[in-house]
Amino acid sequence: MASLDDLKKRISSVKSTQKITKAMKMVAAAKLRRAQESAEKGRPYSDKMNNVILNLSSAISDIENAPKLLSGTGEDKIHLCVVMTSDRGLCGGFNTNIIKKAKLYFQKILEEGKILKIITVGTKGYDQLKRAYSDNIIDRISFKESKNVNYFDADKVGKTVIEKFENKEFDVCVIFYNQFKNVITQIPQEQQIIPLKTSDKETNSSEDNYEFEPEEDEILSNLLPKNISTQIFKAMLENSASEQGSRMSAMDNATRNAGEMVDKLTIEYNRSRQAAITKELIEIISGAESL
Repeated sequence: MASLDDLKKRISSVKSTQKITKAMKMVAAAKLRRAQESAEKGRPYSDKMNNVILNLSSAISDIENAPKLLSGTGEDKIHLCVVMTSDRGLCGGFNTNIIKKAKLYFQKILEEGKILKIITVGTKGYDQLKRAYSDNIIDRISFKESKNVNYFDADKVGKTVIEKFENKEFDVCVIFYNQFKNVITQIPQEQQIIPLKTSDKETNSSEDNYEFEPEEDEILSNLLPKNISTQIFKAMLENSASEQGSRMSAMDNATRNAGEMVDKLTIEYNRSRQAAITKELIEIISGAESL
């Protein structure tokens, strides 16, 4: 049985932890409002850009001469996976859920005998993947010094992906991230950004009719690289909101658990203290009787 001093120290330690988790919950709640607003504002822009590209691609008669970012290399041998996680922990299952989604895709690719290449964006993703997939990781990017999600960071990732595609280092590129739904729910996503999937072209066909100037090929050659950075930026915004939501939920649970632990330890302390007092009284009474 723990001594009274040990129980006192444990109660004090848990209360200190409870203060920290409560403060982290409040900070995450404040950050969540801004991150959620940014994610919601970014969705229409990225969706509209995708629709414009799909409309442009449907107007191209000679798909073989279309930009490679749209049509692909014509092969499906080398897959580049961009796994986007956070640079900080204490956010529940946020990072783990993305990694689980990515690993299922990795297994599928490797079982089909294809080549897998990985770029990790965020230190937590690298930490979880380096043991099993260290040979497949070709680059790791971290924005730990950036206070807020910004387009320049997303463009850096986009340019890295495009550069590797132009050097013929892969055929297909897929990004993994969490889509923010609410504080409790974040949905892991798998989105192919190079090339555009045929199913996307069919299901997302726009009803709008546009007249383009200059030609579709020329517009696409300028628009496609921006679209890749835009889709990555959207994923980073979704990740940011999901991370804060997950952290807020995790810290709320931790605060409540700490409160329950303090209550249990306080009861145990009171019982131990009462037992010690009773023991001392018995010893005093026994000593008096012996005299």
